[in-house]
Amino acid sequence: MSARLFCAVVAALAFLPVLPAQADTPELPDRIAAAWRTDHLSVDERLRATMPASELARIRTAMRTAGLPVYVALVPQSPYLRASGYDLPTLLHARIGEPGVYIVAVVYDTYWSDRAELFRPAGLRGRDLSSVRADDKQDSDLVDERPAPQIVRTIQQASTAYDGRPLPQVPAADLDPRRSDGGLSVTDKEDRSAYVGLGAGAVIGFALVLFLGLRRRRPAKRTKRQRADEPPIDAWDVELKADDKIKQAERALARLDERNNKSTKQLDQRDDAYRRLDAARRLRADQPEDLLAAAGALVLARQAERVASGAAVQPPCFFNPTHNPGTATVDWEDEVEVPACQSCASVIRRGRTPTGLRVWSKSGLLGHDRKQVPYWTLDPEDNPMVATGFGALSDDLPERIAVR
Repeated sequence: MSARLFCAVVAALAFLPVLPAQADTPELPDRIAAAWRTDHLSVDERLRATMPASELARIRTAMRTAGLPVYVALVPQSPYLRASGYDLPTLLHARIGEPGVYIVAVVYDTYWSDRAELFRPAGLRGRDLSSVRADDKQDSDLVDERPAPQIVRTIQQASTAYDGRPLPQVPAADLDPRRSDGGLSVTDKEDRSAYVGLGAGAVIGFALVLFLGLRRRRPAKRTKRQRADEPPIDAWDVELKADDKIKQAERALARLDERNNKSTKQLDQRDDAYRRLDAARRLRADQPEDLLAAAGALVLARQAERVASGAAVQPPCFFNPTHNPGTATVDWEDEVEVPACQSCASVIRRGRTPTGLRVWSKSGLLGHDRKQVPYWTLDPEDNPMVATGFGALSDDLPERIAVR
């Protein structure tokens, strides 16, 4: 090589961009998908040293007996997951392209939470995974300090959705003792006896007032319009329950605030609980005698108390939000699925319409007459509780109340 050519090559190399020492780390979906091509259980390298072999063995056993393909990934919390974590199962399915249940378990400090989706072969029908989870009364009682309990339960729920097999009972070692008493949270159990006493006193007091009112009433003097102007008989009871549940939520949040070294998950739970509690307080303050507002405050305070206690948020019963939460899913008008309590769900399955929460509505040619109607027949533009089904149709009731 001549000296002139050598100098030209050196000069050209001097102006080339400096290459990185190694290629950029692939995005999380690509890394998980690559690992799944050799092992359907992927453990992030940052977790391998601390992951007990017994946990992985339990997960693998559940994967083998699921009756459908199962893909599981265990990863730590990251900025990517905070921004796109709920889309991750779908992104992974797009990369793998196979039917099955895709589960991504994320650890926040010492707390685990999983995101899962069930993808069936084309044309194969079955239940939605979310529907099975909503019906599973033990789902919110699982411990979250270990990954296996939640992952194993999700695999069992996916198997039920896939082929209809019954859900097994959760082993006692996988249940959180703080939340395993029939779905009651810590605050519910602490205040149950006091609440029963309060309810008994309210019934006795109401019976006494009713008895005295009937004695003083003059028959033939009370008109139909006077009866129509009375508030619904359950309005006072709903207001009482809402105020009591707001106090329970405040106590649960106070206990959470007192905890030191709160995890990222607990901080998120605290923010969510305060968001719902603030909306409940505003409803009671702005509309203290409105039945819809009282029922909305009851739902939001009940959710705030559960979140602050570490339990999962449950949607209300669409037909009557003052009933137990909507743990069942039923078909409603225009083929819309709505959550319902077990009582209202059984009415729907018999081909009937539940009585539901009834409120006063104007009727007649000039609007002078009033009658009680199911709340969902009102104009949704006039009230956020009607528009969202008290949060049963969309979980944005706190935001709608905040902008009113």
